[in-house]
Amino acid sequence: MKILFSILLSFVAYSLHAQESAVHCSKRDHRIPHSKSATLTVAQIAETEKYDVHFYQLDLTMNNISTHVSGTGSIHATAKQAMDSALFELFSSLTITQVRVNNIPVGYSRVLSAVKVPVNAQANQSFIIDVDYDGTPPTAQSNPLGGSGMTAASSPSWGNKVVWSLSEPFSAFEWFPCKQSLTDKADSCAVSITVPDSCKAGSNGLLEHVTPLGNGFTRYDWKHRHPIDYYLISVSVAKYIEYNVYANPVGAPNPILIQNYIYDNPGTLPNFQADIDETAAFIELYYDLYGPYPFEDEKYGHCMAPISGGMEHQTMTTQGFFEKSLTSHELAHQWWGDNVTCASWCDIWLNEGFASYSEYLMLEHLYPGQQGPKMQQVHNSVMSQVGGSVWVLDSLNESRIFDGRLTYDKGSGIIHSMRYMVNNDNLFFDALRAFQVAYKDSTATGIQFKLFLENFTGVDFTPFFNQWYFGEGYPIYSLKWNQIGNDVAIEISHIPSMQLITPTFTNPIDIRFVRQGQADTIIRFDIHSNQDQFSLYNLGTLTGTFSIDPNNWIMNHVGTISQDPNLVLGLQSLELTQNLGVYPNPSDGNFVVKNGPKDSFTLQVMDMSGKLISTQTVTNEQSIRLSDLCNGTYIFSFSLPNGQRKTMLHEIKK
Repeated sequence: MKILFSILLSFVAYSLHAQESAVHCSKRDHRIPHSKSATLTVAQIAETEKYDVHFYQLDLTMNNISTHVSGTGSIHATAKQAMDSALFELFSSLTITQVRVNNIPVGYSRVLSAVKVPVNAQANQSFIIDVDYDGTPPTAQSNPLGGSGMTAASSPSWGNKVVWSLSEPFSAFEWFPCKQSLTDKADSCAVSITVPDSCKAGSNGLLEHVTPLGNGFTRYDWKHRHPIDYYLISVSVAKYIEYNVYANPVGAPNPILIQNYIYDNPGTLPNFQADIDETAAFIELYYDLYGPYPFEDEKYGHCMAPISGGMEHQTMTTQGFFEKSLTSHELAHQWWGDNVTCASWCDIWLNEGFASYSEYLMLEHLYPGQQGPKMQQVHNSVMSQVGGSVWVLDSLNESRIFDGRLTYDKGSGIIHSMRYMVNNDNLFFDALRAFQVAYKDSTATGIQFKLFLENFTGVDFTPFFNQWYFGEGYPIYSLKWNQIGNDVAIEISHIPSMQLITPTFTNPIDIRFVRQGQADTIIRFDIHSNQDQFSLYNLGTLTGTFSIDPNNWIMNHVGTISQDPNLVLGLQSLELTQNLGVYPNPSDGNFVVKNGPKDSFTLQVMDMSGKLISTQTVTNEQSIRLSDLCNGTYIFSFSLPNGQRKTMLHEIKK
């Protein structure tokens, strides 16, 4: 989701059309984690958990001038236990004219937004609730709880009048009867919207029928045949033109329709056409990175509305304008947020962190060279304040849920760091694709993602999550060094910005060494404490120029870098490291480990950029075959049984 709340939160606003009107989030000051409605009591929420929703059907009459809605909203559900009555939500300003259960009119009780109807269902028995209703949804100004369920506005850039829905996180009940529970996805939905003949109406899924009614109105019938969360159901009404393009991802069974409802202003489509067309390239990229587009049997698309960003309604994003970062962000939500949805608003990072990181991946793959400044901007945003966690404790406070610095920027930054820690892009993206399959059409928590990534890659992310996901702040790194012949002693220390909350960051860190007459070298160091010392052998003569985290993998500031003649090599158990090596050097790729400890230990081989090539468990006097590697210099790093590490350079010449 991308909305404005005083400052830009969920979405990216850009210069030309940043003046499009903002959707204001409400502030709800509750202090418990939440995945359910924000307006019901705990007891009322418990009542909604007695049934599962299967299908939402909406048959509404609307226009592009007023938010007034009238029609019927239907909830198809199955009882999870014997239940006399079912409770759902509908905003109190909407007038209910009749309620039917299984097509029989029934009475009902209503307390504010909570509506209770008799269903008399046994466990596993299905029932249908039809609600005929009429009225004007609340606005953010008139609703004391805030709200943005339905909005009417004119585009300040193009002049077009639009009425559109935006239900995330708690506003679906402001325009249709529903159960607002993230963990209860409907199996499908159908939305029919009757509008004046001059308008078009966009929604989820496939447009199955466009029916002129002969009375100045036309009905648009949309059907979406995939599981969908309540807040992702949408409508948008305006004088639109339809502009369609297709994506052709490798491996897709058919081209994927990209259906766009664009303002009928004659200048709008020419202004945005090239940007809209690029959506196809983004789908093809994410198809490769994340797996098949989850709704490829239907469509992807956009409905324009005057918002300063976009909202990732399933298969039909509502978007104010078109620009590559915004469009790629909202598209990525179809995987991260729609196919797999956060299980609670505490876990909104799963939606917004990954969508934000997808902007970076789009630049990395389609605009090489632009991704570096992007990540630096992300890091600068996060570190503009010293604290704050990605995890959302106050999960009914919308301004915290959609905090741009923490949920979006820090959320995307820690994904970048996890990719770095896996240190194998094939493995990392294999894990993301597998996660999309494992949690398809469902919900997940941040911890479930952590556990999945750990099991898939073998990397322990528990300290990382404690420090970066639940923890606060960032490290400020300093470096001391001392040249001793061709060897170098290094001390890496860091000060945390929020010492009382997160006193130590134990993620690895890269250092770039500039060597006289030789190529620059990036070496990765495992950090265990606030001050760690390392010995580097056969490194050559340093110039005294160093870069800490030169590729922006970790959010950090740099303190001081200085030479310290008091640093010595092998401060711990010198006898274990002084003679340990891999021989001969240079070699044709066949090496032997010599002078190592008695117990087995680990050897990591990396290229000169610090990219991991292989990890092997080795023993003393063991032969190592690396003859498949190309000629060049490689970093060999031993992790010894006593916790010490020895790193050196070796050359392959064939």
